[in-house]
Amino acid sequence: MTRQGNQDSNALMKASDLFVRCLEAEGVSHIFGVPGEENADVMMSLMDSSIDFVLCRHEQAAAFMADTYGRLTGRPGVCLATLGPGATNLVTGVADANMDRAPLIAIVGQASTARLHKESHQNMDAIAMFRPISKWAHSIGNAGTIPEVVRKAFKVATTEKPGATVIELPEDLAKVQLSAAPMPVDVTRRPAADHKAVARAVDLIAAAKRPLILAGNGAVRKRASQQLRRLAHKSGIGVVNTFMGKGAVSLDDPHCLFTIGLQGRDHITAAFEDADLVVAIGYDLVEYGPGFWNAKGDKTIVHIDFEPAEIDTDFPVAVDVVGDIADALWQINEAMNERFESQLPLFDIANRAPLRGTIAADLTAEADDPAFPMKPQTVVNDVRAVLGKQDIMLSDVGAHKMWVSRYYQCYEPNTCLISNGFCSMGFALPGAIGAKIAHPERKVGFICGDAGFLMNVQDLETAVRRSINFVCVILVDGEYGLIKWKQQNQFDGRHSDLAFTNPDFELLAKSFGMWGRLLDGPGQLRGALEEAFEQSGPALIAVPVDYGENMKLTQRLGNLVEAI
Repeated sequence: MTRQGNQDSNALMKASDLFVRCLEAEGVSHIFGVPGEENADVMMSLMDSSIDFVLCRHEQAAAFMADTYGRLTGRPGVCLATLGPGATNLVTGVADANMDRAPLIAIVGQASTARLHKESHQNMDAIAMFRPISKWAHSIGNAGTIPEVVRKAFKVATTEKPGATVIELPEDLAKVQLSAAPMPVDVTRRPAADHKAVARAVDLIAAAKRPLILAGNGAVRKRASQQLRRLAHKSGIGVVNTFMGKGAVSLDDPHCLFTIGLQGRDHITAAFEDADLVVAIGYDLVEYGPGFWNAKGDKTIVHIDFEPAEIDTDFPVAVDVVGDIADALWQINEAMNERFESQLPLFDIANRAPLRGTIAADLTAEADDPAFPMKPQTVVNDVRAVLGKQDIMLSDVGAHKMWVSRYYQCYEPNTCLISNGFCSMGFALPGAIGAKIAHPERKVGFICGDAGFLMNVQDLETAVRRSINFVCVILVDGEYGLIKWKQQNQFDGRHSDLAFTNPDFELLAKSFGMWGRLLDGPGQLRGALEEAFEQSGPALIAVPVDYGENMKLTQRLGNLVEAI
């Protein structure tokens, strides 16, 4: 029994002690944050708890750490900040977790309730600020409600679709003496899908001629990928994943047709144009709008998700299979067994082999290209070659994200993390800290641009101080490359002034007390990666990159004529 369960509910304790015991009862092992004087009582209570407080150098970074920790574990990552500027600094990371469906709890301090009704130092309505970017945000107004508030915050954050919740604790209420105990943690079972919807989905699959499965964010949560893989093999239907659905089907499975998500033509686009049925599994419209793959609105769509389909004219759903995704897929698999026992698979996946081969050849065509500065696709292939099947790779946001999203393929779910709902620059560096704390036994690396890297560079110190090994690969071009790429596409090659200067990355690493290297020639990256992963703390590799490849990719894909 936990010490929370042994706690005498009649014994007086400080409210901050009760608050922390409620966190312990929820299984919290780490909190990422920057404290302030308004949550000093909570910090003192944490010192006497089993929870490891990870002291960060910026609140945004703390929120990104909690974001990634939540995505990887399925348990809410927890971040902490004080009132005012501490709370506002959390905003981007909280919004990112909420839109990328990561369970997260943000704990913010607040001024004494005696001065909240008037103008006073650092006093602002933080809860009103957090409401649009969270599932639930609440300010504790009575210390006796702490057990209920904490329990609700965790329940709401983890209920599908998962996201962020926010708890605000005023400093005077944290000092109140009271008798209470944490609430028991209940397990909420998700409902099963309607049997008529399941039967209709099977009917549509059986009647299709050229079906495709589109696996999204939800397909890599709650063991859904196991049943998705069963469905692919039973049906013989090829699976395409979104940027955030990577690993739903292993890259070496013949049913894997790799990734869709570029806002333009690609090999897989032709397959969608030709498809008559799309089975969308855990697909979030925030990932990649349906107008990109259903421009004519002529697809029959089966939607399988925890929640009913979003209303969108480009996403006309023929059947909405709503419920636990893994269970819904299990029901469909069992129904297919019963109805088509001697006929499975219904489709011959060998018919997709030419398309799969074309895409695979494209993705590896420049894997060993000797050009320097390096081509971004070569960088991505080198990183993939060094990381194992279970290792974790993160992508920041920028031009490199397009290359990572297209070229980096996965064997297992949640081994490539991309901010694609909210698309937050500065996500990857602190995210790598959260990933390594969640899975210390795995290698963790990330690719970022020189712009995004400097947005949260301060938390390299956090990684050095705690001896957290991850490897950051910085693609150096001295510009906001993705904005340049998009402007060139939109304005006939013209772009605004997007150039900036960079520090000496080797000296920067040295100043933090960590290993760092700037590559100065071809063929050096794989060896540098191997050496970097042997370090006891974080390591940095700066790679000059040729983003002239961006427009070349646009032009090449725009001229594709694909035979399906």
